[in-house]
Amino acid sequence: MNRLSVFLAGAAALLAAACAPNTANNTPAASLPLQPHLEKRGPVTQLIVKGEPFLALASELRNSSASSPAYMEPLWENLKAGGMNTVLAVVTWEQVEPVEGQFDFTVVDELLKAARKHDLKLALLWFGSWKNGMSSYHPVWVKTNDAKYPLAQTKDGSKLPILSTLGEETAAADARAYAAMMKHLAQVDRVDQTVIMIQMENEVGLHGWTRDYCPAANAAFAGPVPAELTAWLSAHRDSLLPETLEAWKKGGCRTSGTWEEVFGKGDRTDEIFMAWHYASYMNKISAAGKAEYDLPTFVNAWIVQPEDTRPGNYPSGGPQAQNHDIYRAAAPAIDILSPDIYLSDYPTILRMYARSGNPVFVPESRAGQGGAANAAFTIGEMGGIGYSPFGLENGAVTEQNKTFAEFYHKAGAFSREILAAQAEGRIHGTWVKALDPTRVKDEVVMGDYRIQFELVSSGRRNGGAPQRTGGTYAPDAQGYAIVIQDSADCFTFLGSNIRVVFQPKEGPKTVGLAKVTTGDYTPDGKWVEGRWLNGDEIQLRYDILPAIEEHYSGQGLDFGRPSPEFMKVQLYQY
Repeated sequence: MNRLSVFLAGAAALLAAACAPNTANNTPAASLPLQPHLEKRGPVTQLIVKGEPFLALASELRNSSASSPAYMEPLWENLKAGGMNTVLAVVTWEQVEPVEGQFDFTVVDELLKAARKHDLKLALLWFGSWKNGMSSYHPVWVKTNDAKYPLAQTKDGSKLPILSTLGEETAAADARAYAAMMKHLAQVDRVDQTVIMIQMENEVGLHGWTRDYCPAANAAFAGPVPAELTAWLSAHRDSLLPETLEAWKKGGCRTSGTWEEVFGKGDRTDEIFMAWHYASYMNKISAAGKAEYDLPTFVNAWIVQPEDTRPGNYPSGGPQAQNHDIYRAAAPAIDILSPDIYLSDYPTILRMYARSGNPVFVPESRAGQGGAANAAFTIGEMGGIGYSPFGLENGAVTEQNKTFAEFYHKAGAFSREILAAQAEGRIHGTWVKALDPTRVKDEVVMGDYRIQFELVSSGRRNGGAPQRTGGTYAPDAQGYAIVIQDSADCFTFLGSNIRVVFQPKEGPKTVGLAKVTTGDYTPDGKWVEGRWLNGDEIQLRYDILPAIEEHYSGQGLDFGRPSPEFMKVQLYQY
């Protein structure tokens, strides 16, 4: 080969390399970054993407939005404008495998293309065998062969439009399709890491009945409880959730026997039976996917509603809080058991789902001012990986969601500080609400200080000056704050509709405000100082003698409007 030929061949090779897709197939293994994963850092579990902790400020698309790139094309900008850095998007079994054994990843590739264009991450929702406890996203060749892919049945033998958890062929087919998708992701996204998490199915559980009565389910229910479950219960007896221990005690904490011998007769036993089979089924699918590409996997729960009186009113056997031990025993390939929270007492519910070290991620909830408060509590108080309201592709930048978008933008710019503070245990969050539930005050202890919060009041007393205590609250008022301790006496707050005062952690001294400044973080995370606040801006009380008797200086921070803002404060004691 002459020199010209060598030169041309080399140039062609360089051109081919430059034009090749950014895939794992043409990247040396040693150069590939570690895939997105969960990592325990200090008191919290964080999502790590390309070696750095990542805070998912997300929104979940409506069920059918992602199925059409043309429909989504004008909506991605709405999400970006709303402050999102992550989108939860549906991929369905029927789209991926319309013909048995023939896989089509067009919907996946289109999502990757659009997300990368708009600098967004993705969490893919695998709608396979179940969605909201029902079955409708599986392929036609599964739907039309219930002899091979059996349906759940009622006690009288009627078939439900719900695939049975006892369908071994169904679980195997779902797992093959899911594993094929994960293999494809490993090939096309291992370098870019656009997809950072996967949701397995959606709000699984049996509607209407406490358990499945198909022939295979009846046989399994009459048979022995799997030894894997009783062994797990025995090994974890000292740390079992009270709901699990109570059920196990009904049968005398037996380590063998039928379901009713081990757990007693009743609805709770039926629910545990269904939880074991749903979790086992999804574990097969998740494990098959992780063997191809090991991304963090979560399941989401249709939570128990106030009007529900028994399993089946809510989907029986889903990953509700009372079933978490059963899921941990049956599904080690599932990393997070997440709640979808639309009920009003958000903090109480989220705490239930954070027990036993379960990582905190909320894949479905509300937006608006209440959603901003939920997100702040999730991130600040619960060490959450992220938060995701439902269906904002059309409403991210509406007036109703203005303060939510403002919070997301500020939290995104502030995320490095948030994530570092989570890992170092120097962050708290608060959530206050006027009604349903009424929770207008809160307190946290950080270092040498008691930090006390109160929802902004519309009441005034003592000559018209605003007061920390007393007054009335607008019925729809809701407030929140995230606070990070920067040093012994210095704190950063991100707050809305809330007032903050300080007392010493102990002792008779009073806390004063040495310096208070406003400011903002740039999109790349740099603090830009604004005004220095003093005088009326920090004097919350003018009834000084009563304030001093209550060990207050009369000064504090006033986040007196729904739009969130930052304040930094330096404290001292006298």
